[in-house]
Amino acid sequence: MLARLTDAKLLIVDDERANLALLERILKRAGYVHVTATDDPEEAVERFEALEPDLVCTDLHMPRMNGLEVIDALVRRIPPGAFLPILVLTADLSQEAEEEALSRGAKDFITKPFRASQIELRVGNLLRTRQLHLELHHHADQLEQMVTERTIELEAARMDVLERLAQAAEYRDATTGEHTQRVGRLAGLLARALGLDRETSELIERAAPLHDVGKIGVPDNILLKPSGLTEDERAAMQQHVDVGARLLARGRSKLIQMAELIALTHHERWDGSGYPRALARDAIPLPGQIVAVADVFDTLVSERPYKRAWPLEKAVAEMQRQSGSWFAPTLVSTLLQVLADKPELVAELDAHTRNDAAR
Repeated sequence: MLARLTDAKLLIVDDERANLALLERILKRAGYVHVTATDDPEEAVERFEALEPDLVCTDLHMPRMNGLEVIDALVRRIPPGAFLPILVLTADLSQEAEEEALSRGAKDFITKPFRASQIELRVGNLLRTRQLHLELHHHADQLEQMVTERTIELEAARMDVLERLAQAAEYRDATTGEHTQRVGRLAGLLARALGLDRETSELIERAAPLHDVGKIGVPDNILLKPSGLTEDERAAMQQHVDVGARLLARGRSKLIQMAELIALTHHERWDGSGYPRALARDAIPLPGQIVAVADVFDTLVSERPYKRAWPLEKAVAEMQRQSGSWFAPTLVSTLLQVLADKPELVAELDAHTRNDAAR
């Protein structure tokens, strides 16, 4: 923006040097210190981009390139939505010349001979209008930046709440809270390996940690029981998928909607023996299938109140054994491919398994 109107950069184009000298004297006497003048219209167009003037003043009738052609060339270089005034100074008194210049993008039209006060007033008015446009654009940019920062802040706060909610459910399972994060990461890797688009893969990765949020509603004597569950206890445990789905129901964001879907379907099985709806094969939403694989695999390699952590090789063998019954064969193949492509993930899981086994 302009700190003062007299700081504006002015470009004057006229093939008569006497006119240029007169205009320079008028403008400098008015306090403008950045005045560039040229009697070559082609040079003016070339210098326009380097100079980035705040106002251009041009004659109409000039050799090699007339004023209308200069206006056309400059208008093409002015960014959309910007206000950069072009003032026409000409001896052509015809109404047609004025209308043609204004229709092509000129903002004002003065005929020669002109008065010094006329030049000062018109230039000042055009520059004040440009200053207002610059201030409006600056204000709009500030508002947009504030909205962006606020949106990022709100998104971060929302993600923090969701992560804490996921951890709250897992802490009730007597674990460290890292299981949900590992499930999310592995689910994201599986989604990408399956060729899902970036948005869907990220949604699955971010929503997956909430898959067991419904365990908040499961009594401790069932959730933490070190031995096998009775039929009634197992039925009570299975209610956590419905509880989780209800907790997440009617969410307006895509993330919460994805989390609700995963919470409800990640215990369905490929052969139809899962719960709560006994869905089978492709009737099971793909995000639920993906998180089921990630959840079960990480559970196998982790210690639980009812089991020790399994070695990585044993867990992989179990996933293969369940291919076609618990899990879709494609999902198991994709898991094996991810493990083969991500040696750092295998090393991390192996270390996690050994740490759990050493406790």
